[in-house]
Amino acid sequence: MTRPIFETPWRFRIRGMDCGGCERKAVAAATRVKGVMDAEANAAAGTLDVFPDAQTPPDETAIEQAMRGLGYAVVNEPAAGGAVDDPAWWQSAKGKLVLASGALLALAAVLHLAWPTLGDWPFVAATLVGLYPIVRSAWQALRVGEVFTIEALMSIAAVGALIIGAAAESAVVVVLFAVGELLEGVASSQARRSIAALSDLTPSTAWRLNGEGTHPEEVPAETLAPGQRVLVRPGDRIPCDGRIEQGGSYIDESPVNGEAEPRYRRAGDDVFAGTVNQDGALSVEVTRRADDNTIARIIRLVEDAQAAKAPVARFIDRFARWYMPIVVALALLLALVPPLVSGMAWAESVYRALALLLIACPCALVISTPAAIAAGLSSGARRGLLIKGGAVLETLGKLKVVALDKTGTLTAGTPEVTDVEAWRGVERAEVLRLAGALERESGHPIAVAIVAYAKVERETTQALPAVDASRAIAGAGVSGCIDGVEVTLASPRYAASVATLDDAANARINALEDEGKSLSVLLKNGVAVGVIALRDEPREDAKEGLDALSKLGVKAVMLSGDNARSVAAIGKLLGIEAHGELMPEDKAGYVARWQESGRGPVGKVGDGINDAPALAAADAGIAMGGGTDVALETADAALLKNRVAGIAELIQLSRATLANVKTNVALALGFKAIFLVTTALGITGLWIAVIADTGATVLVTLNAMRLLRHKF
Repeated sequence: MTRPIFETPWRFRIRGMDCGGCERKAVAAATRVKGVMDAEANAAAGTLDVFPDAQTPPDETAIEQAMRGLGYAVVNEPAAGGAVDDPAWWQSAKGKLVLASGALLALAAVLHLAWPTLGDWPFVAATLVGLYPIVRSAWQALRVGEVFTIEALMSIAAVGALIIGAAAESAVVVVLFAVGELLEGVASSQARRSIAALSDLTPSTAWRLNGEGTHPEEVPAETLAPGQRVLVRPGDRIPCDGRIEQGGSYIDESPVNGEAEPRYRRAGDDVFAGTVNQDGALSVEVTRRADDNTIARIIRLVEDAQAAKAPVARFIDRFARWYMPIVVALALLLALVPPLVSGMAWAESVYRALALLLIACPCALVISTPAAIAAGLSSGARRGLLIKGGAVLETLGKLKVVALDKTGTLTAGTPEVTDVEAWRGVERAEVLRLAGALERESGHPIAVAIVAYAKVERETTQALPAVDASRAIAGAGVSGCIDGVEVTLASPRYAASVATLDDAANARINALEDEGKSLSVLLKNGVAVGVIALRDEPREDAKEGLDALSKLGVKAVMLSGDNARSVAAIGKLLGIEAHGELMPEDKAGYVARWQESGRGPVGKVGDGINDAPALAAADAGIAMGGGTDVALETADAALLKNRVAGIAELIQLSRATLANVKTNVALALGFKAIFLVTTALGITGLWIAVIADTGATVLVTLNAMRLLRHKF
């Protein structure tokens, strides 16, 4: 019987992991600790997630000792999440190794030139001293079951070079290897810093208010608890997720959702940690702890996404595990066969075999995919595009059909007055005055929209009058007495049942309804004197976003539960296929049929709740939302900007990342192929092999980092 494990893993911050090989060593060491059921390492974020046995959990100290045994440092968990803070390169273990081995090589060269009688001994000494940390790392990996590591191959190559009399070259190889490892670490730390920059958005201190709201006290932001209140001054970053109690101000929310235009927030509105208060003092009630605020959740999402490997990354990992033993076998054959078959000198064949071991190391190949995916995920997060893992990132770029909800996705989600018409000699302003008065006390969305529209036009209309004997008409409208006249505002069907509508009125009602608008007919003493039309209008960027999808070759379709006439009208306005009056299972059925028809992977965009079945059925579910729990936790990806254009940006980023991955794999394999041949033929030697290997690793990492500056 399998023992239960904790659902939430223990997370350790690790310094020193820079590649897939490092991840494998960390996982192998962690899983050997008693009480550890499983482990996952993420070099891009510098994290190790350990899944403890729920019955006999491990000793945390033992896990930390296992990491230190590999030469990695365990650092304290930041309060609000965030990547490991890497030291300057000259302070790191790899940096110190470069400086020490480089100095030893220079000294050996000087001694060799000054006292030739010493022979190769200065280079032998330089090699052994510089090789010691490498051999120790290889031995530590061997102890946890990792045999074919780059450190092991390097140790074999350097010692073998000493044995065959290539001491000077062996010393150069040790230095070049150290430089390559350092450059790889520096390049990898760039991705980690892009995540750490997110945690820096939240201020370290906050001005906490006492019970009376006076005498603010400066406290660490990480100590804030829900229910407490803080003062946010103009120009300050908001230190917590909260709700404005008093005050109003324009808030720069670009750190959270990438939206450049500041938004005005007032009492009752939610605000997010890391955003900037621009011009007004605010009293904010804390609603989330520091380790659960928006910035912290985004960081965790990005880190978890980086740990969720794409299919191509998993394939590369499997390939590397088979590739390494095969290369070692080929090197052994290259060392043994030529002397036995063609009479080649043993020293020459062994030299070529050692060089082959170095050039064949799969570091560049293994890091080519995760480096690109990590950079792509980080780039998207800074843009307000949250993607839950490499597998999702890979799928997004392959989408051929995207199904979108109407309300709140393609439209603003609230009705707006589009038309006001007056009949039988009544003025337009009078229609608005009477309708606004009737709806003034109602909280229905249509009533709110009518009152708001009437108030906007109050400069050209009379003040809204009082209503006597106001009464609601169930499911139809409202009625009351204004200035001694019976006035009713109701649906066209109710109006037709209590009054006679002439042909002109019926024609206008039908025409407006054909445009997908909701209508309220105004009756005065039983006579229809006007109509107000409302519609949930498309978002400002809806057409632009759909056009962007079309340019990418992705078909957009609207699936909505609203009435078919309204959905068809919005679909016609936006120029896309539209289906209305759908239940949640109907939407999921459309998605399934498209998938079965071979049209390609299907994406679904919605709010993450009402569209749950379709989101689950789709190859990629995308949630619209401004930093809400739904947007962050429900779907495969979330658009914090809450813009339709973000869908195309997701697909574009995915395709750019996949193109980067293909380029990296081609570079890594190309370098290997060229230098494997030249090494086997004796054209290139040990130091060229090391330069080619480390150069390819650094090259693919730097190429991946270009995604951090990706232009949308």
